[in-house]
Amino acid sequence: MTSTAQRAELQAKIWKIANEVRGAVDGWDFKQFVLGALFYRFISENFTNYIEGGDESVNYAKFNDADIPEDVKIDAIKTKGYFIYPTQLFVNVVKTANTNANLNTDLKTIFNAIENSAMGYPSEEDIKGLFADFDTTSTRLGNTVESKNDRLAKVLKGVEELNFGNFEDNQIDLFGDAYEFLINNYAANAGKSGGEFFTPQNVSKLIAQLAMHKQEKVNKIYDPAAGSGSLLLQAKKHFDNHVIEEGFFGQEINHTTYNLARMNMFLHNINYDKFDIALGNTLTDPHFGDTKPFDAIVSNPPYSVNWVGSDDPTLINDPRFAPAGVLAPKSKADFAFVLHALNYLSSKGRAAIVCFPGIFYRGGAEQKIRKYLVDHNFIETVISLPSNLFYGTSISVNILVLAKNKTNTKTQFINATGDEFFKKVTNNNVLENKHIDKIMDIFDGKEDVAHIAISKDNTEIAANGYNLSVSSYVADKDNREKVDIIQLNAEISQTVEKITALRTSIDKIIKEIEA
Repeated sequence: MTSTAQRAELQAKIWKIANEVRGAVDGWDFKQFVLGALFYRFISENFTNYIEGGDESVNYAKFNDADIPEDVKIDAIKTKGYFIYPTQLFVNVVKTANTNANLNTDLKTIFNAIENSAMGYPSEEDIKGLFADFDTTSTRLGNTVESKNDRLAKVLKGVEELNFGNFEDNQIDLFGDAYEFLINNYAANAGKSGGEFFTPQNVSKLIAQLAMHKQEKVNKIYDPAAGSGSLLLQAKKHFDNHVIEEGFFGQEINHTTYNLARMNMFLHNINYDKFDIALGNTLTDPHFGDTKPFDAIVSNPPYSVNWVGSDDPTLINDPRFAPAGVLAPKSKADFAFVLHALNYLSSKGRAAIVCFPGIFYRGGAEQKIRKYLVDHNFIETVISLPSNLFYGTSISVNILVLAKNKTNTKTQFINATGDEFFKKVTNNNVLENKHIDKIMDIFDGKEDVAHIAISKDNTEIAANGYNLSVSSYVADKDNREKVDIIQLNAEISQTVEKITALRTSIDKIIKEIEA
């Protein structure tokens, strides 16, 4: 099945589930139940495949729970990070979903058991709380047990109908596509929170390619504002496994999205010992200080959010912010994320960060931080992207590419906002592979392209007040119609002559009539 067909089938099935529970579950809450059910099905099938080991004569779903040897259970937890008994598998629970009077509480018990199976093992922190947002006893599903069970059964049955075989053989990112489809349909009603944690897949692909460009291998990849993990996972999807040696790292402040990111790791068959997603505020409670530096950093941090900034006098001495000599404004934390990423970046790596355009031209503390970045030659490229790429905002965002191993003192500016860099799809613009390839070719070549790309020496940028706005350096193409003044004057003269002759003829006719 092609990716287009798979995506269409996925969306049709999700919309069918939505229609069946419409009016009972708020659209944005509904997202949690669909994604939770997808995850439950995946880890059930993934665990079954592990236990059966490719032996077609073995059917783990038909085993008796009591017959599972303890050493098999312990070995599975050490390898997979969790354990699922046969009766707890998705395939067995969904069989009786329509008739199970205890479905909601049975599911809660199963999810607790899966999480608790990791207690005392190295995977405990990676498994704990994974199902927290798939609350099967929530009143959001209904006020009675019967209504809860009815809606849960419809969600489970709907997810069961997703006939994609082995998740790993799909032509699409099943979890990412489901998430993107749900956001596209519900983000408008959910407000800013609907889309602020999600980076569209093709934008993620571009960012991953920028960060990984021409690196034969990286020690590890990191996202300081991980969201649902889409940026980290694009690196796995588009680069061989051996390229990322030590795994995937990220930090996320929102608890629900933190759970989604961990689910997403498992869904992409990244084992618990190959990822570490931390919960917390990256700017004030950073994790992985002992794990850095990272050869590849990707991020789409929240735009212009408030942070403690100068209200905490200790932050100016923080090694992440101290070199710049100034903190990002309290009402605009954008550059705090940039400086954090720079501090975590290795001497050979790259960071590709989505940024709000305003930080590249405003004065004050932000100008001083730009001065630090330019004077120390840390900025490789600034790319202006088309508008309407992200859910919840129509602005044309930028990608800032940082590097510590530049061989020249120039900064590249790319204007990728023209029609040749996106495809219009309904209310949003989309980057297709050909657009990504074109941007990457320009980024790689570092050649000037009229109206699209130019490289400026850092001394020129300094002379321009450390302005890093792409439009300050890349002149827009003049699409106005060129007019030949000489020819236009000749045409006007001819027209005047015709009008004069016409008036003369009319006057003659009038005189003849009056006579």
